[in-house]
Amino acid sequence: MVFINQLQLNYTSDMEKAMHGAHGVGYETYSRKHEVRMKVEKRRQEEHIKCQQMIANLEKKVHS
Repeated sequence: MVFINQLQLNYTSDMEKAMHGAHGVGYETYSRKHEVRMKVEKRRQEEHIKCQQMIANLEKKVHS
């Protein structure tokens, strides 16, 4: 069997704990399963957009 989607990642135990805490999966699963990576990255993108919107709203309030 050939793993086309597997990532070669170097990570620490603290990164493993953070990944489990934030996304409920470990790096081993994240690196092997494309659908898991896409779900995690979609959630990260959504969180990033929300944070950018919050920053924009705060800046608007500060400069008003």
